[in-house]
Amino acid sequence: MSDDAMEPPEQPAAQAATVRDPALEVLQERLGVRIVNPDVALAAITHKSFVNEHRGEPLQDNERLEFLGDAVIDLAVSHRLMERFPEAREGELSKIRAAVVDEPGLARIARELDLGALLRLGRGEELTGGRQKASLLADAMEAVVAALYLGGGLAPVLALLDRFLGEAFAHAAAGTLDRDYKTQLQELAQSRLRASPRYRVVAEHGPDHSKVFDVELELRGEVVGRGAGRSKKDAEQAAAKLALEMMNGRLGEERLRATAGVASPDTAAPPRPEAAAEPPGREAAPPAPPAPAVPEPEPLPPPAKRVKQPAPPRAARKPTARAPAPSKAARKPARKAARKAAPARTKK
Repeated sequence: MSDDAMEPPEQPAAQAATVRDPALEVLQERLGVRIVNPDVALAAITHKSFVNEHRGEPLQDNERLEFLGDAVIDLAVSHRLMERFPEAREGELSKIRAAVVDEPGLARIARELDLGALLRLGRGEELTGGRQKASLLADAMEAVVAALYLGGGLAPVLALLDRFLGEAFAHAAAGTLDRDYKTQLQELAQSRLRASPRYRVVAEHGPDHSKVFDVELELRGEVVGRGAGRSKKDAEQAAAKLALEMMNGRLGEERLRATAGVASPDTAAPPRPEAAAEPPGREAAPPAPPAPAVPEPEPLPPPAKRVKQPAPPRAARKPTARAPAPSKAARKPARKAARKAAPARTKK
């Protein structure tokens, strides 16, 4: 199925608008496609609330074009999925198509085109923030797609979807289409950094019925993303998308360095000190002879064990027997003899 084989359907000649609305010029520039039928394109950006407030004018709203655009988008997305996933079964293709062309996805495309600023709304819708309502933007996007199809067939519709849904097709191929940016970032941060991202509202702008929230995303104390949205959830998704792009870029650089054999700057080993090179013109000194080996000292003999001498027998330890002392009778003559021999004492 080639794009060239798709020819635009035959249409009756349409009457040119008497006055070309300036919004059509802006829409044509943003779409990058020439608007063939200005009346149909003007009806695509006209809400029924505007028609109700201008009943005397020959105006058409975009409800009929929404019906056609819904079918055209299904056809164009199915066409691309058949090309990208030739082995996928019908159930898988239906699931991917439902995820790609849901209301939030169409509203996101409308916001990227700033389609809300070009819509013709009644005063009631204008005061209640209709230019930022997801349902109203998704319906207007379907009507614009129908206008493109009526003006140029399926080719401009495919070009528009490739431009805004290429990322969704890539997620479908990687199997991550059913996970939003916050979920993907949570899984990546847990697996790579063992940390959880934190979101913080830092500012609010605009009136209560049409506020814009600014959200910062912190990961391990570092601000890695900042997003804005009409709700806190949208702002968090935008911040998570930026953080994912940054982290995926870092991972890609690490894989590239690993493939080239270059260590990461965070893990590179310090260079080893090299010997100083000899100045040119001087011959290197011959290597010094190896030092003679010093013989190791012989180990000292172990100290001799002291042999305990056996104790002498008990009988040998008794003292020798003494001579018996002289009797009293024998000692008297000895004392008498000693007194006679002593000199006589002189009396005073």
